[in-house]
Amino acid sequence: MPLSSHRRLALSTTLLAALAAGVVPATGAVAAPAAPAASATASDAAAAAAAARPTSPAPDMEGVTAALNAAMAKGAPGAMARFTGPRVVKTQTLGVRDRVSGAPMDAAARFRIGSVSKTFSSVVLLQLVDEGKVELDAPVNRYLPGLLPDDKITVRHLLTHRSGLADYTDKMFNQTVPGFEAVRKRVFSYQELVDLSLAEPRTTQPGVAYKYSNANFVVVGMLIEKIAGGPVAQEYERRIIKPLGLRNTSYVHPGTQITGLHARGYLHPDEAGAALVDSTEQTVSWAQSAGAIISNPADLNTFMTALMRGRLLSPTMLGAMTTVTPTDATNTRFYGLGLRRYDLSCGTQVFGHTGTVQGFYTYAFATRDGKRSLAAMANTSNRGEANTALGGTLEAAFCGKKPTTAKSASPADRGFSVLPAEQDLRERG
Repeated sequence: MPLSSHRRLALSTTLLAALAAGVVPATGAVAAPAAPAASATASDAAAAAAAARPTSPAPDMEGVTAALNAAMAKGAPGAMARFTGPRVVKTQTLGVRDRVSGAPMDAAARFRIGSVSKTFSSVVLLQLVDEGKVELDAPVNRYLPGLLPDDKITVRHLLTHRSGLADYTDKMFNQTVPGFEAVRKRVFSYQELVDLSLAEPRTTQPGVAYKYSNANFVVVGMLIEKIAGGPVAQEYERRIIKPLGLRNTSYVHPGTQITGLHARGYLHPDEAGAALVDSTEQTVSWAQSAGAIISNPADLNTFMTALMRGRLLSPTMLGAMTTVTPTDATNTRFYGLGLRRYDLSCGTQVFGHTGTVQGFYTYAFATRDGKRSLAAMANTSNRGEANTALGGTLEAAFCGKKPTTAKSASPADRGFSVLPAEQDLRERG
């Protein structure tokens, strides 16, 4: 083939390839379309799409501080909060962690997390469901024969507080300080706690209505130990604490000490003006799997974030855990499987749990995508106003700044929706 024919063939092949690719090559006086114009259009579209995506508000740390101050104004010696978000960690500490030494509150300090323990217990039991070792809608008596008087009570009823089992702590702590001192050093068996519940009238028929009861999660602890074949402490450690590297989290029972750097807890007596009671040392045997875990803010952030991101449960089980029903008439508070959901004023939904144990109030929540979390604590209890005030940290942290006409230490004055705290433990103060 002549050389000119080779050149014509090559040129034709190049032109066809270019046309197939949507590109017109420049020839002679015909100029190619300017590539930068197309790039600029794509860039503008990308920028517009990015601008259209919703962004999470920055945490209002002034509002968080106001909520902590409000909790202290209502009787807490100290308070703290730790917020985590994309590439950000913010902490605030106020007051003291020890009234005797005057040691300031410390964001690394450990404390008793009370009913936030229920979420840990739920995760362990739901992992056992994932493993096919227990069924959510099976009768509890299938696994613990003869324990409960009604075969209609299912595993799901326990986790959702719909079993009708009475909360034995109502009678146990009818008088706050005397009740606490009577059990401070006592060691109960699970069966003894169940018997205390069964001695009281049932609160509802199984599955009919939500009624919070610590007895439910005592039975959850019994199920874990029966099905897993080991103590709950071992299962918390093996399934949650070690995999997540929670160095400051532990289940201490029946020991009474909080080891290492920790905050001391202070219980308000029922009598107005009575001196605070240092309630730090106790067995928490009256709660066990319903409320005896010790942790700190960083570990609680890690735990709630990991849970919401699916690191601890299958998508099916996490979906079941976050399927909720209302707990009151406000239509902003809900309960799933060992997990609360709060719907905040800005439309954000947060999942987690509240915690009350003698001397400590705790909030530990995260967004459903696990991108933002908050852990807050005030070292007091039996003072509902302090608990309610501490709850104001959620609005400030997850909804960001709100317009205000005047500076105020009150979260309510700053435009936050502050509803009365939900009780995890009977309180009279």
